[in-house]
Amino acid sequence: MSIAIIAAVGRNNELGKNGDLIWHFKEDMQFFKKTTTGSTVIMGRKTFESLPKALPNRRNIVISGNKDYVAQGAEVVDSVQKALELTKTENAFIIGGASIYKAFLPYADTVYLTEIDAECKSADTYFPKFDKSEYNREILSKSGENGIDFSFVKYIRQ
Repeated sequence: MSIAIIAAVGRNNELGKNGDLIWHFKEDMQFFKKTTTGSTVIMGRKTFESLPKALPNRRNIVISGNKDYVAQGAEVVDSVQKALELTKTENAFIIGGASIYKAFLPYADTVYLTEIDAECKSADTYFPKFDKSEYNREILSKSGENGIDFSFVKYIRQ
């Protein structure tokens, strides 16, 4: 089993604003799709509801405290532990939101971050701080779009 986190963050760990991503870069969306396709994705209810539908070609697991919650095309569990039990023999990607990222950080052996060289002062959701000294950092590639530079970075727990 492998638990990986994948997110796009600004200079100050900004993730989102008003229930949506701040930045929408085509290359970042392609990286996300390529990296997660064929694996399990685990997310919170709000992240699931921000999507048009369950992500295709991936097993979708949604964590919700509401035991009656139904997510079409996804399995629903009510805890991190239950999500971990469901994926104990699989590779799983944690795809948000902020509280789900924070809950899974202790279990993640890999963190994929699209590190965006920009700030959003009106952000209301942030990626949790983590001790990067516990990880080896590898820059996979660098790119830019709409005048904003970003890097695809892989952190592997030591």
